[in-house]
Amino acid sequence: MRNAAVIAEAQTEALRILCRELVPANSFYTPKIQAAGFDVDRLTLETFTELMPFTTRDEWVRDQLDHPPYGTNLTYPLDRYVRFCRTSGSTGHPMTWLDTPESWDAQLDCWARVYEVAGVTQPHRIFFAFSFGPFLGFWTAYDAATKLGHLPIPGGGMSSAARLQLMIDTQAEVLCCTPTYALRLAQVAEQEGIRLDNTAVAIIIVAGEPGGSIAPTRSRISQTWNGARVFDHHGMTEVGPVSYECPTEPGVLHVMEDTYFPEVLDDELILTTLMRSGSPLLRYRTGDIVQAELRSPCACGSHELSLIGGIRGRTDDMVVIRGVNVFPSAIENIVRATNGVNEYEVYITTKHEMVELMIRIEGDEKARSGLSAALENRLTLRIPVEIAPTGSLPRYEMKAKRWITK
Repeated sequence: MRNAAVIAEAQTEALRILCRELVPANSFYTPKIQAAGFDVDRLTLETFTELMPFTTRDEWVRDQLDHPPYGTNLTYPLDRYVRFCRTSGSTGHPMTWLDTPESWDAQLDCWARVYEVAGVTQPHRIFFAFSFGPFLGFWTAYDAATKLGHLPIPGGGMSSAARLQLMIDTQAEVLCCTPTYALRLAQVAEQEGIRLDNTAVAIIIVAGEPGGSIAPTRSRISQTWNGARVFDHHGMTEVGPVSYECPTEPGVLHVMEDTYFPEVLDDELILTTLMRSGSPLLRYRTGDIVQAELRSPCACGSHELSLIGGIRGRTDDMVVIRGVNVFPSAIENIVRATNGVNEYEVYITTKHEMVELMIRIEGDEKARSGLSAALENRLTLRIPVEIAPTGSLPRYEMKAKRWITK
């Protein structure tokens, strides 16, 4: 394992190479770099963080709206780009991202590390329970599996029951999906009389939601899937696959620092993409809230930045309830630890300038009262909990949208 000094040296050289590539070719970043005024050949990480301004999501959204369809954050002629991806638009306008063969391969290398840490080394049969839309995470995971010699099994355009049957028919050993959908598949299996012990799934790799690093959610997924080991990781379409789960401490993510230069300011993760020169992001404010530690080394031997508890929330997700900061991950932690809750939704209302929460669950009175007590004990808040009819709350294949503003 490389130590912190070696990692920083490699990041510095990669950053210099990146900046040389961008000026003057990239019309989005060239004026930013020139205004920063640093000497690229003598650039240090400290100088970069001191002089280079942040990149915000609003900036590149506006750039693509003003310069459709791809914006100006392109370093090369359009014919150099071979991959098209798009964000979900869950936090606003959906945006397009293009990649060159080189930057795509760099992201596949990141996924190779995710697979390696999860123990997916010798050839495995990997089932992808995704719709295969334009989101980057599906395609990089799939292409990396192919590149590594695994057998990827696409599950797009199928019902949950059909996916379960295909997993049984192919004896898939690895399942890739969101934490919510892993639980949903288990519910469908119970409803359809499909025995999960007829599958060969022993490893479940999840992403897209905080649940993969939330102990009660992980535990529930593992229990419903016959003890399968759950591995978390996270990434973003505009950034790429960012982290892998610590192999010795579940619930801790390590940032892949050979591909990203991370900073954490006021608990927000800031990322610079070192290997995505065709459409880079420099000092990008991800909006992800983290608890970061630099361990030298971690128990697993890594000197890379540790994110304790994974992605704890987003800056635009937090609500303040009677003076208490509440993140969706905190609510999920409590809900998933409560027996008898099958699904839930959170409603946000504002009355007389006061923000309030109300939670609806599919469960019985025992589950409702248990959740009410747990919320008050953990958050020191009384949050109303109501029972919804069984099957009335939405089920999700993609990122769940359980928080609703009314």
